[in-house]
Amino acid sequence: MAYELMRTTGKAFAVCLSRAWALYRLTKQMHRGIVTFAYEKADGSLRRAKGTLKDVQSLIKGTGSENYKTVRYFDVDANGFRSFKVENFITAY
Repeated sequence: MAYELMRTTGKAFAVCLSRAWALYRLTKQMHRGIVTFAYEKADGSLRRAKGTLKDVQSLIKGTGSENYKTVRYFDVDANGFRSFKVENFITAY
């Protein structure tokens, strides 16, 4: 994932590696429960989301392939699946 970030953003590898680890920790936290985090939406606005990956296997309908350029999560406020580009991740609270 760090190489994908470096390729798309052009930032230094150390910065991208740090961001990749933050995304890894975010997904691990979401597997344990609900996490509040922020990212930049496609229109440039900031989105604070409450998401989880715990106990959502029964809600998955498709057989989509793994995409390392996005992070998928279940939005507990909107009650549906959402995703964001890895380079748009800001922070987890």
